[in-house]
Amino acid sequence: MIQNYRATVWASYFGYITQAIVNNLAPLLFLIFQERFSLPLTQITLLITLNFTVQLSVDFFSARLIHRIGYRKGVVGAHLFAGAGLLGMAVLPVLLPSPFLGLLVSVFLYAVGGGLLEVLISPIVEACPTENKTSAMGLLHSFYCWGSAGVILLSTLFLLAFGRGSWQLLCLLWTAIPFGNALFFCFVPIRTLSEDGEKTSFKSLLSNKAFILFFLLMFAAGASELAMSQWASAFAEKGLGVDKTLGDLLGPFSFALLMGISRVVYAKFSTQKNIPAFLIGCGGLSIASYLLTVVTDHPVLSLIGCALCGLSVGAFWPGVFSLAASAIPQGGIAMFALLSLAGDLGCSGGPSLVGFASDLFSDSLRVGLAFAVLFPVMIVAFTLLYRRERKRTLLKEVLPERN
Repeated sequence: MIQNYRATVWASYFGYITQAIVNNLAPLLFLIFQERFSLPLTQITLLITLNFTVQLSVDFFSARLIHRIGYRKGVVGAHLFAGAGLLGMAVLPVLLPSPFLGLLVSVFLYAVGGGLLEVLISPIVEACPTENKTSAMGLLHSFYCWGSAGVILLSTLFLLAFGRGSWQLLCLLWTAIPFGNALFFCFVPIRTLSEDGEKTSFKSLLSNKAFILFFLLMFAAGASELAMSQWASAFAEKGLGVDKTLGDLLGPFSFALLMGISRVVYAKFSTQKNIPAFLIGCGGLSIASYLLTVVTDHPVLSLIGCALCGLSVGAFWPGVFSLAASAIPQGGIAMFALLSLAGDLGCSGGPSLVGFASDLFSDSLRVGLAFAVLFPVMIVAFTLLYRRERKRTLLKEVLPERN
């Protein structure tokens, strides 16, 4: 089984499930951390900021490192860091003198793993001998959503069954996936992208106008997705007064589930020609979803808005990756690293904006989430700009030049 690329693709699916654990487990425990360790909202916000700041730093520096050590060592190391961070989150807050320091160390460790996974998993699948790269990329990214939904559902049911005091055991149980998949990646076959792509420099990419648009789009994609998903659990319980179990199931779980469905639909029906239409349509739905979440006073309608946001943001991340891979085929690992950097800048900036804006307006997460409408607006605006520039390029190619 392990001597074919189907196993490689499945290992990559579990790589994105690992990243889903890294990004979604801690937010479910934010209020438990706040109550257990007396942490203010600003320190909770710093955990989110640190996670994605470290991930984006890894994105920036990883291209040269991966070129030296290879894809396999990089992806195995990524899983080991992720598992170590989850293990640390279970034990370090109670072992170290400062619980917050323990959480910071744990977040740092799993953020290193998350950053490496984001840089490596997509090019590993892109290099596999599959026929429809756009569909394969969409399906791959859907597993991040299934992983997120699984983390939220199983963790919520676990805490309901065994109590909020069992959060440490919950963290320990989730380490099985990254440690197990690290072993799996030791044996599956791995191809790399073209040699020309491996030699592409950051400087040449950053001088490419099309790449700058993709960079901005990826920033907005990460911010649109994580601004809602990172704060949905706390908003449902604290902002809407909904029971934690019910709020997690109707809020972040529904968000992740619908985002997964969205990416499966994208994988089935997307082509290089209609990706911009997907992005514009989903951007409009995302704007409406954010507004429904924050404007209405009815908790059910707010939670519906939260869930619909998951449906709307699903195409953003794989769509931008596919557009960039098609438009700049020589981009290689450097391009994926920089796009991951942009996405993680958004993943850090989006939730951080929500947290700091909420703190500024008397801990109102509703106001904080209202600020996040900016990000899907960016998706629509930059995609329209890309489509206009693309049409201009095509016209230059087909129209004869005048003497």
